Amino acid sequence: MYRRSFLTLGAAALATPALITSAQAQQLSLGEVSSYLNRLTTAQGGFTQINVDGTLSTGQIYIKRPGRIRFEYNPPDNSLMIAGGGQVAIFDPRSNTEPDRYPLNQTPLSIILEQNVDLGRRRMVTGHTSDGTTTTITAQDPDNPQYGNIQLVFTANPVELRQWVVTDDTGGQTTVILNDVVPGAAIGEGQFNIVSEMRRRGF
Repeated sequence: MYRRSFLTLGAAALATPALITSAQAQQLSLGEVSSYLNRLTTAQGGFTQINVDGTLSTGQIYIKRPGRIRFEYNPPDNSLMIAGGGQVAIFDPRSNTEPDRYPLNQTPLSIILEQNVDLGRRRMVTGHTSDGTTTTITAQDPDNPQYGNIQLVFTANPVELRQWVVTDDTGGQTTVILNDVVPGAAIGEGQFNIVSEMRRRGF
């Protein structure tokens, strides 16, 4: 799999796009997108990930804002990434060592997992465009642009996150494609407990 490059995550719907309506053709404002993300407390579904090296991975994703996300990778990968407690941990089943761990706030993913997402903050958004079907927003930590950025793609009517592409501090990019995502899903706190997962694996 990957190590630091895992933190370059991204997403786009697998379903065939619907016909463009007048509402969809409008560019979503930063306020509309921020409100959508702040309302998104939990969600779960499937994903397909395009890795930095061009290979594909699939699995299940669990989101519980603020600050928590979990990626369970299907065979043959079988890796696991958990963000919780301000940390990101990557478990590699092929390794006998403890997971790689990084501060969540040093990854672009933290932007959409913040307690209060405010894309209108000065210097946070570096790109805001629409192609008539989707709105694309590129955002970064305005105080630490060296951590990389995240490119978010949304559709309207209703507003939904369809794709995010994260560029890390080395310029590497990863795209994650979401499918069958269910918002408002009941997800237990244990899904995001890094220490408990380490104990379960004998660390």
